Amino acid sequence: MKRTLFLNHAVYLLLLLSLAGPAAVFADEDDHGHGAENHGHEEAGHDEGEDKDAHGETGHGHEEEGGGHGGHDEEAASDAELSEAQQHMAGIETLVVKRQSLGAAITAPGEVMLNAYRTIKVTPRISAQVIKRHVRLGDHVTAGKALVTLSSVDMAEAQGALLSAKVELRRVKKLGRKVVSEKRYVAAEIAYQQAYAKVRAYGMTVAQTDALLKTGDASKATGQFALLSSQSGTVISDKFIVGEIIEPGRVLFEISDESTLWVEARLTPEAATDVEIGAPARVQVGKRWLTGKVTQARHTLDETTRTLGVHVEVPNPDDAMHPGQFVSVVIEGKKKQQGIVVPLSAVVRSADGDWQLFVESAPGRFEPKEVEVLQTVGNQLLTQGIAEGTTIVSKGAFFVQSEIAKGGFEIHNH
Repeated sequence: MKRTLFLNHAVYLLLLLSLAGPAAVFADEDDHGHGAENHGHEEAGHDEGEDKDAHGETGHGHEEEGGGHGGHDEEAASDAELSEAQQHMAGIETLVVKRQSLGAAITAPGEVMLNAYRTIKVTPRISAQVIKRHVRLGDHVTAGKALVTLSSVDMAEAQGALLSAKVELRRVKKLGRKVVSEKRYVAAEIAYQQAYAKVRAYGMTVAQTDALLKTGDASKATGQFALLSSQSGTVISDKFIVGEIIEPGRVLFEISDESTLWVEARLTPEAATDVEIGAPARVQVGKRWLTGKVTQARHTLDETTRTLGVHVEVPNPDDAMHPGQFVSVVIEGKKKQQGIVVPLSAVVRSADGDWQLFVESAPGRFEPKEVEVLQTVGNQLLTQGIAEGTTIVSKGAFFVQSEIAKGGFEIHNH
C-alpha cells in the first residue's frame, strides 16, 4: 500500500516537472540571451561611440583641411606677371591715363557715303568713240594714269589745224620781222596759240599736245587722245563699252579716294542743336569703332524722315567701310564732363559684376583696379576711381584677367 502511494507521488512529481520544466528552461535561456543581447548592444554602443569619436576626428580633419583652403584663398593670385614676349603675343598695349573732357553721347543711325571732295567724274568734252580701256572697275589708279583712249573727228581736225599753225609760225619766224610784216607775224602767233588752246580744250593734255607737235607729222593727227585721272583713288564706276560712241558730258569713270569717307548721321532737329562743327564722333562698323569728326551739317529737313543730316568725316583704314553701308554713329554733344577717359577695350567685368581695369604696378606686372563708369560715348568711357598718370592696359585686358584667374586656380589646386 505504502509502495503504491510512493509510486503515485513519484509519477505526480514527474508529471509536474514535465509540464513546468520546458517553460523554466526557455525562461532561463531567454534571460541569458537577452543579457547577451543587452551586452552586445552595450558593446555596439561603445563601438558607435568610438565611431563617433572617429568621425569627430575626421571632422576635425576637414576643418583643418578647410583651414588649409582658407589659407590658399588668402594666397590667391591678385596680379599677373607677363614677359615682354607674352605681352607681344597677346597684343597687350598700355597707356597713361589723363583727365579729359567727354561730351554727352548723341546716338544716331548713319550711312556711309563717298567723300564728295575727294571724288571725280571723268567725262569727254567732245563726241568721241571709245578705242581702248586702260583700267577696270575696282582698280586703284594714281594721278596722271591713262584711263581710256578716245577718237574724235573734231579732235582730228583740231590736231591738224595745230600742226599747220605750227608750220606757219616756224616759217614766219625763220623769215624774220624784216621780211614778214608785223601783221602776218602776229597773225601766225595768234593762230598757233588758238589751235593749241583748242586741242587742250577738247581734252588733250599739255604732254600729249607737245608730243604731237614734236612729231611734226600731219599723219599723226588721227583724233586719238587719252583721258587721264586727275587724282589717285579707286575706280568706282566705268559704265561704257569699247567701240561705243560717247556724247559730251557722259560719265565714263567715277574715281574716289576712299581713304577718308563721309558718314551721314540723321539727327532730330533738337539733337542737332547740341552738335558743333568739329565735334568728335565715333562710328561703329560691326564690332569695330572708327574715330572721326563732324565736318558739315545740313540746314534743311529731310522731307520723309524730318531729320537733319550731319556729315562725319572718318578715316577708312584697311577699307573697313564702303559707300551705302549702314552704321551706328555716336557724336559728342556740347555739354562736357571732366574725368579719366579710357577706351572700351581697357575695362572688363569682375567676378562680382563691377567694372575693372588693370594697372601696371611694375614693368610687366598688372593688378586689377575697380572703377566706376560715369558715361559712355561710343568706345570711350568716362571713369572714376583711378588717378591721372596711371599706366593701364588699353588692349588685351581679357588676357590679363584670364592669367590672373588661372594663377588663382593653380594656387587653389596646389
